[in-house]
Amino acid sequence: MNSGDKYFWTKHSQYKMRYYGLSPQRIKRIIRHPARTEEAVIQKMIAAMQPAGGKKYSEIWTIYQPVKKQKTIKIITAWRYPGKSPARNPIPQEILDEIKNII
Repeated sequence: MNSGDKYFWTKHSQYKMRYYGLSPQRIKRIIRHPARTEEAVIQKMIAAMQPAGGKKYSEIWTIYQPVKKQKTIKIITAWRYPGKSPARNPIPQEILDEIKNII
């Protein structure tokens, strides 16, 4: 996927986006304006969520990694979540500010 130089899409993320019917624009919107951000299961990665507003799925999640040296964001995966997921560890504000500088 070619979305400019700011985003790098893994093959896994491309597959999951196709599977769940998610567009690159929707994933970028979740990263730019998340309703909730948390520490991802994988270290140094961030999970972001926005409500989906649908009947079958109520949340859309993505996991990404900011790459400071290249000033890019590496999208690892994306998925739709049925129901409301429980809140976990929030991301510190200084890390979120660094990501906003990349975007």
